[in-house]
Amino acid sequence: MEFVFMLCACVSILAVALICIFLFANGVPAMAKIGFGKFLLGRTWQAGNGLFGIFPMIIGSIYVTAGAIIVGVPIGILAAVFLARFCPKPLYRIMKPGVELLAGIPSVVYGFFGLMIIVPWVRDTFRPYYGGNGLSLFSAALLLGIMILPTIINVSESAIRAVPESYYEGSLALGASHERSVFFTVLPAAKSGVFAAVILGMGRAVGETMAVIMVAGNQTAMPGGPLQGLRTLTANIVLEMAYAADLHRGALIATAVVLFVFILIINLSFSLLKR
Repeated sequence: MEFVFMLCACVSILAVALICIFLFANGVPAMAKIGFGKFLLGRTWQAGNGLFGIFPMIIGSIYVTAGAIIVGVPIGILAAVFLARFCPKPLYRIMKPGVELLAGIPSVVYGFFGLMIIVPWVRDTFRPYYGGNGLSLFSAALLLGIMILPTIINVSESAIRAVPESYYEGSLALGASHERSVFFTVLPAAKSGVFAAVILGMGRAVGETMAVIMVAGNQTAMPGGPLQGLRTLTANIVLEMAYAADLHRGALIATAVVLFVFILIINLSFSLLKR
């Protein structure tokens, strides 16, 4: 059994190693052929003309992720505090499964919800003042903010519940109210777990594809504002890989390398926070 367990662990490590080898073996030569500066900082993506600049996609991914964090983090952390310290047990039995159900909804269903509900709302609300058709950075960030809620809520709630009860009781003994004890004693004590929840949510937002494709507009130009369309790194790969060939295919794999580095940085940050 010890050999079986070791074999399973080696298979997992081998899978990650093979993915890394494939990405870098196919992506880095294409990146070198295009030119690292032109590829990473170029602002024009026209595969038919041999122009492969992914800077607009990098900025788009950062903007969408930042917007999702702005929307999802405050709601997620406050929801976790409510579930851990304020929620009555009868209500908890309803809300907790509801949060877990959010995590199980497929991305394409979220995307369809965004396309049918969020995009028309954004279009009808802001078009008279700012124009646009609703397929925008704002719609994508709002949808991703909803999608990362289960991750942030579940991890943050676990971190808050892991704080020793003596911290809370000591704060009450010093004369603090229930609310003040929770927000000024328990929550700061759980900050490493809460930060980990935020980083995990960020990783989910960076790697999301299908829902973003359906609501972001998929324009390869630099984002012109929160109500303008954009394209993320993941969307760029999915939309063009089916018909890509030669250098075009290599450029898309190189895009995956850049995305992989982003995810690696996020995971390393998660590891450092856990320590």
